[in-house]
Amino acid sequence: MTSASPSATAGMSRADWLSALIVIVVWGLNFVVMKWGLATLSPLLLCALRFVAASLPFLLFVRPPRNLSWGLLAAYGLVQGVGQFGLLFTGMKLGMPAGMASVVLQTQAFITMLMAAALLGEKPQRWQWIGLTVAIAGLVLIGAAHGDGASQMTLLGFLFTVGAAAMWASSNLLTRMAAKQGPYEPVSFIVWTSLFPIVPLLLLSLWLDGADQVAQQLQAIGVRELGVIAYLAFLSTLLGYGLWTRLLQRYAASTVAPLSLLVPVIGLLSAMLLLGEFPTALQWLGTAGVLLGMVVNQFGGKWLRR
Repeated sequence: MTSASPSATAGMSRADWLSALIVIVVWGLNFVVMKWGLATLSPLLLCALRFVAASLPFLLFVRPPRNLSWGLLAAYGLVQGVGQFGLLFTGMKLGMPAGMASVVLQTQAFITMLMAAALLGEKPQRWQWIGLTVAIAGLVLIGAAHGDGASQMTLLGFLFTVGAAAMWASSNLLTRMAAKQGPYEPVSFIVWTSLFPIVPLLLLSLWLDGADQVAQQLQAIGVRELGVIAYLAFLSTLLGYGLWTRLLQRYAASTVAPLSLLVPVIGLLSAMLLLGEFPTALQWLGTAGVLLGMVVNQFGGKWLRR
């Protein structure tokens, strides 16, 4: 695959803007779809079925990434599959509203910054510390809303979602390690890394839910559950991550990354329209803090230079 270098690409084409819009909408609606699936399937079983559908049907047609080690593929698959999505699905099952989950999960950007500073020696800029402080204040406000009947959020669900954001940050560092090993095909990377979380997730589901319960859930899968699994596997995982990775390969991260700010906007709106989830005043204030912190993190450097 050939692509323009990020430094050589001034602006995104219409086709790439459309790709970005598709990803934003797919990922924003993703949280509502998760809630629909979790209504009948346990979180770890649903997570396992997602990765089964995203990997097994394609193994005979998609070659493993040539430049990447199996250890890196396994590490990414386990951190993202068992860590990020296992915690996220469990947190949403335990009482994290879909709209709030779409906001809290975006704090992965700041956790990535802190981990890169600690492990890679990357020094955050002044505006990034300001953005982090604002986002943490917003996160505290969102967490403080737990227990309020109107918020529909539990503290345990909130904490699991924060943990999922930390796991996403860890997978971001692994992605950077993969990039250093050489260029790779995004779909191939996603298909083969999706293979590794399947067995651990199934074993955890059998341990926590019991074999009888897992069997009953599998037997009761209908059209709705199959639609949820297909959306999570094909649209959210393969299409979403595939298009997003291609955009990052074609354009500078400073051009692509800010578009992710729109994901929680779609997440909040879709949760209100499709699930009837309406955040409380405290949650709205916390959401504004998290999003403002992300804006400062993304654009603070440009503002200071101007």
